[in-house]
Amino acid sequence: MVDFGIPVGAGIAFGLGALGTGIAQSRIGAAGAGAVAERPESFGLMLILVAIPETLVILGFVVAAMIMLMLK
Repeated sequence: MVDFGIPVGAGIAFGLGALGTGIAQSRIGAAGAGAVAERPESFGLMLILVAIPETLVILGFVVAAMIMLMLK
């Protein structure tokens, strides 16, 4: 019998990581669009700053995968 807490924990690990990343990227993206409109040479920096929160989703996915491996 499978304990239902393990898949729920994996879903929460991935879901909250993705939610936090979405909130962060929306704010960074809005500020970055304004900065690039004023100074086009800052595009590379803004691209990096938008990509940094994406590592949180990758971490959430890895943690969820590790939790799901506990089912075996």
